Amino acid sequence: MRRLIVILTLLVTSSLSVVHAQDDRTQTRPSKVRVPVPVEQIDVGDGDTVTIRWGEGDAERIRILGIDTPETSNIHHNLPLDQAFGRQATAFARGAFATATEVELLRADKMDGYGRTLGYLFVNGKNYSALIVSARLAAESVSHYGDNGFPEESEVVMEAARAAGPVPFEPPFQFRRRMREITDWMRDEGMLQEKD
Repeated sequence: MRRLIVILTLLVTSSLSVVHAQDDRTQTRPSKVRVPVPVEQIDVGDGDTVTIRWGEGDAERIRILGIDTPETSNIHHNLPLDQAFGRQATAFARGAFATATEVELLRADKMDGYGRTLGYLFVNGKNYSALIVSARLAAESVSHYGDNGFPEESEVVMEAARAAGPVPFEPPFQFRRRMREITDWMRDEGMLQEKD
């Protein structure tokens, strides 16, 4: 019995350590200061996510603050279909970063739940989030998530959203929820083959 208690204690202790490590989302890279980013080392994932290749084996995935862009299909993320304007938002991002002569990253001091850096990007000195909101290819997310410690940058995004008016697509968070339901149904019906 004593042996069982010791084993259970060890299991609980190690589980708590893992949970604590997962809960610690502190940014380990410089935060709250603008950092120059080599333009040629930016890979666009979609309208609100990029990866910066800092060097061999050092890739930093950035979830751009202040915005939520329409989704593009990605079955691994339970998105079997494109959302309206998703491809256009991705193209906007690719164009903005491809034509930039200067890009800077302003990191938050916390990372998101997926281990991505949260930050604002500045393209030739302009807040990228405000640019894509002005193009009506992103919904502002400041009113939902707050300013993440960047009140001035967030206000620029909010001003752009007020000036741009309503976006022509359903809120991306609603689309993601709907696509999860569709993906689950497709799997249950055998319409999707699971890949390893």
